[in-house]
Amino acid sequence: MRTFACEMVSPQSKHIGLLVHLAVWSVVFGMPFVIASGREASLTLREYLRFLLVPASFMAVFYANYCLLIDRCLFSRRVGRFFLSNALLVAGVMVGLHLTFHYLLPPLRPRPMERHAWQGVEVFFFFARNAFWYFLAVGAGVAIRMTERWYRDESARRELERSCAEAELQNLKHQLNPHFLFNTLNNIYSLIRLDPDRAQQTVHDLSRLLRYVLYESSRPEVTLREEAEFLSDYIELMRIRLPRHVRCEVSLPDAASPATVAPLLFISLVENAFKHGVSNDAPSWIVIDLRVRGDELVCRIENSYFPKPEDDRSGSGIGLQNLRRRLEVLYPGRYELLAAREGDSYVALLRIKTTDE
Repeated sequence: MRTFACEMVSPQSKHIGLLVHLAVWSVVFGMPFVIASGREASLTLREYLRFLLVPASFMAVFYANYCLLIDRCLFSRRVGRFFLSNALLVAGVMVGLHLTFHYLLPPLRPRPMERHAWQGVEVFFFFARNAFWYFLAVGAGVAIRMTERWYRDESARRELERSCAEAELQNLKHQLNPHFLFNTLNNIYSLIRLDPDRAQQTVHDLSRLLRYVLYESSRPEVTLREEAEFLSDYIELMRIRLPRHVRCEVSLPDAASPATVAPLLFISLVENAFKHGVSNDAPSWIVIDLRVRGDELVCRIENSYFPKPEDDRSGSGIGLQNLRRRLEVLYPGRYELLAAREGDSYVALLRIKTTDE
């Protein structure tokens, strides 16, 4: 059996909403005492009971909609049933209230008009006026429930977006790690053939890089010093296989920088520079500059442009595409990424605001 209850966005919101409801109805039910305090005559129990029945009837209409009819009919797209149910509810409440006033709690001094309450034009205007106010209570219930549902749905949507963003970020990291390892192992393979002695030290250096990639990258942020050390180790590993005619200039922030950054954020740009910026027989250069400027973290990489042929597609397109997606997840509205060819050079510029302001 399907049940319906008054729902809020969260336990905290539920408690706040309950307090608001109690406060509003406490003010309504306490109004006769405030009014009576300004009069000489005291408020009798009979007068207060007659007054009490009126807001109690509005409460019945309001909460019948707030806790039952809106969920069962309106949110289920049964609009006709919703209006019919409210018409019957309002009519029943008004008739019941009128009969209670007429037979159970009649006024001590009945007015002549009330003796003929079931006759004449007065009856029509009496019910029309009261029906208007009861349907206002229905509208208030609908407005409040719709607002609560919007907040609940909006909260659920934001939570879903956050969960999807986290899942996407983990997926991007999983794509990045094999791509990085693939390129690095290719470098080790080349070094083993050229210089076996240096290859042994390089394996040790690689173990340090892998530790950073596999463990430190699981953290949401690392210090800029840690990221700079990782880039420095990677660049030194790449230098081993560079021809002598390649000029490589690197400028990284010093260890005193307090800035933090998402791990493995710049490796795609560095990889692309070594992949597309080196020629085996033509003068080549790579310039890497990473620094902090005020509240911005700026990474500028310029390299000579020697694009790989179509048959060499190892990792093509993965790095830069993943970087854009990671930036959108991690720094929405706080980054600028430009990457384009400028003559015989290729320039990549990444700016990241380190604060939310």
